[in-house]
Amino acid sequence: MTATMADAPPPDLRLRKRRGVELLLLIGAVLISVYGYAAVGLARNGAVPPDVAGYGAGLGLLALLAHLAVRFRAPHGDPLLLPIAVLLNGLGLVLIYRLDLETPKNQAAPTQLIWSTLGVALFIVVVVFLRDHRVLQRYAYLSVATALVLMIVPIFFPAVNGAKIWIRVGGSSFQPGEFAKILLAVFFAAYLAANRSALAHTGRRIWKLQLPTGRVLGPIVAIWLLSVGVLVLERDLGTSLLFFGLFVIMLYVATGRTGWIAVGLLLAAVGAFVVGSLEPHVNSRVQDWLDPFASIDAGQGPSQLAQSLFAFAAGGMLGTGLGLGHSILISFAAKSDFILATAGEELGLTGLTAVFLLYTLLVARGYRAGLALRDPFGRLLSIGLASILALQVFVIAGGVMGLIPLTGMAMPFLAQGGSSVVTNWIIVALLIRVSDQARRPHPDHVETGVIAPMAKDEP
Repeated sequence: MTATMADAPPPDLRLRKRRGVELLLLIGAVLISVYGYAAVGLARNGAVPPDVAGYGAGLGLLALLAHLAVRFRAPHGDPLLLPIAVLLNGLGLVLIYRLDLETPKNQAAPTQLIWSTLGVALFIVVVVFLRDHRVLQRYAYLSVATALVLMIVPIFFPAVNGAKIWIRVGGSSFQPGEFAKILLAVFFAAYLAANRSALAHTGRRIWKLQLPTGRVLGPIVAIWLLSVGVLVLERDLGTSLLFFGLFVIMLYVATGRTGWIAVGLLLAAVGAFVVGSLEPHVNSRVQDWLDPFASIDAGQGPSQLAQSLFAFAAGGMLGTGLGLGHSILISFAAKSDFILATAGEELGLTGLTAVFLLYTLLVARGYRAGLALRDPFGRLLSIGLASILALQVFVIAGGVMGLIPLTGMAMPFLAQGGSSVVTNWIIVALLIRVSDQARRPHPDHVETGVIAPMAKDEP
């Protein structure tokens, strides 16, 4: 997966467009989501929800519009990316609607549907108007400047649940850090692509790690430290961990030096220990992770993490069935941080495994698109965006399952959160744009269908 390995030419075979396959998969994704919506109504009220047809038509229309954008503007794009995103988004709407039935005065599904519509609209805008992903490389420093502004602004707004990561205007709110992660991925990809030779082959060698010169490594490290420092001040440790992991992964891919992975893990462990010891908000989560049942022993009732573990245990292998679980007992974060517990309880280990496989396939196709490209920027951008999704799933799933301390992030596409679902749709759009470039036949292909060789840095 390193940039050096990816310099080898891909197989010179023309790939089919597979737009018909994409359309069939989209129909399946919509039907599965509609079935889940109807199953929740049958389980809770003994009847199919009266608006199930409207739900199916709305989701189907969004999927069709997105498909048409890909068919006409990115015809060689990966045929699996869009159906997986539609299915995950549809399942997320089903799970949120299921939890809404327990909280009649706090309906989140309609708002989530609006945000999903906005996300698909931006997906279409990116696919239609961004004809070449390499255009983004010109705006590397504008991207990082905008990202830093987006991360700094929430400092001036009140904290929500212990973290200053929200901007609230009137009755609406959004999380600017979600958009900053895409902008930082663009900056990291552009900078590392331009300096990958210097990063990999210059500087002083210490043990098995080639340390680049400060002139080359300094700017990107400074930007990364500033980003993480701002997030620590805002107590947004989840996004801090995400940016740190993204930085280390992209640095490893650009240089091919495995020593960066070891250094990254060491620094992550040291940073986690220091922050977990000194920051009360984080320390409480660490203590809850070390002993999730301590509040029960103290006679204070189960904590959110304990309730989450109970939900997973109750689900067993096949689950209780949609609408028949009790994950709402997790309280205020049941629709956001802990929505995976609802999936685990009501779909069981089997359904949860299917959800994780969907994420795995989504990330793998993003990596595949990057590895098939010849231009370093596109390769790093695709792998960086796919890594964002992978890191989010790992951090969130690990937190709600008690594998690592809870950090408070949104499960991609599944959890309640408008900013999250919008940015995830933008990520999928960029991955489709990159995959279209990677799978597109060279204009000089011969009649036999073999693609002509390309220059080293030509897409």
